[in-house]
Amino acid sequence: MIAQADTDVIERVIELRRAIHRRPELGFEEHETCALVERELDTLGIEHRRLVKTGVAGIVRGALPGRVVGLRADMDALPITERTGLPFASEIAGKMHACGHDAHTAMLLGAARVLAGMRERLHGTVVLIFQPAEEGPGGAEPMIAEGVLDDPAVEAIAMLHVDPRIAPGQIGITPGPVNASADELFITVRGKGGHGAYPHTSVDAIPAASAIVLGLQNIAARETDPLKSVVVTIGTISGGYRNNVIADEVQMTGTLRAHEPEIRDALEARVRRVVDGIAAAYQATAEVRIVKGYPPVVNDPLLAEGFAAYMHEHSRLDVERLPPTMGGEDFAYFAQRVPGLHIRLGIRSEAAGSTHSGHSPQFRIDEAALPVGVQTLVAFARAAGDGSLPIPASRHQV
Repeated sequence: MIAQADTDVIERVIELRRAIHRRPELGFEEHETCALVERELDTLGIEHRRLVKTGVAGIVRGALPGRVVGLRADMDALPITERTGLPFASEIAGKMHACGHDAHTAMLLGAARVLAGMRERLHGTVVLIFQPAEEGPGGAEPMIAEGVLDDPAVEAIAMLHVDPRIAPGQIGITPGPVNASADELFITVRGKGGHGAYPHTSVDAIPAASAIVLGLQNIAARETDPLKSVVVTIGTISGGYRNNVIADEVQMTGTLRAHEPEIRDALEARVRRVVDGIAAAYQATAEVRIVKGYPPVVNDPLLAEGFAAYMHEHSRLDVERLPPTMGGEDFAYFAQRVPGLHIRLGIRSEAAGSTHSGHSPQFRIDEAALPVGVQTLVAFARAAGDGSLPIPASRHQV
């Protein structure tokens, strides 16, 4: 059976998680968090280097031969005002760890402590990746560009993400797509302004924009296989001047999401066709701009099946095969380069108030999940390092 982390390790993980939670920092501003990680790695005697301003890569070299394994945790917070009432709530107005990255970082530091303590019987090398800016603008790509996967050359990589769909003691391991692509959509509808009492002399951008919002939903409802996943969401809409003025312009923003590359690639043409056609029907014009974001996260099937079987056999954890989500995650770039595994960590607890979804000002984590996370990270590092897991050849996509 896989040994659980001892009490001292877990107490330290909880202490670190709460310290990080009190001082949330946004993407590429994680200076305090980065310094905390570096101090902890120094204490453990783990070599490390700085990447992309606030990213850190540590290396634990085992005494026994084996593979090179990556473990990744994100560190950044969100621009949200916390409303949990926790005694260690955010001390920085308008910023909050509302997605669990404080726990991700603390658990990876806990795993680092365990792995450092077993160097003499550890197979291979473990690269500890503390990544900034997952919530935006994206820290994975620049860390990869600066060689975080190359020296030493990582052969497989895993991450944990807290998940309120399952309880502490449960983990989710799903082969194939687990997160969606996340592209940004910007639409500007232009008409001809005028007096609200004489609409026939103008071209009202507001009803045109309204029809476009409704028309875009047909992409999911009538143009996509019902057994496939796609989301077209308009999140903001702004236009007009006052109650008796015909609006000459409306601006909208939204998000496009899909699990499969061919569906994602088809979305832009479909959106442009719908927007241009409806705008023309209303005698308006429209401009569409799409900014490509994170690609889908695709768990390597062989690695996922292998680690699920390994945990079934060697742990007492409940291993679930959860359905994928439409959330985005820049771990996708790591998983494009080498076989990757996005593991869900159960945190749901009514008693602990850990029932809110990520990005909520009430988001909480049941800290009973933290030992499970440390145990899972260490298990992956050891099993991948000593050859217990099947690992396909790295793809090294650009």
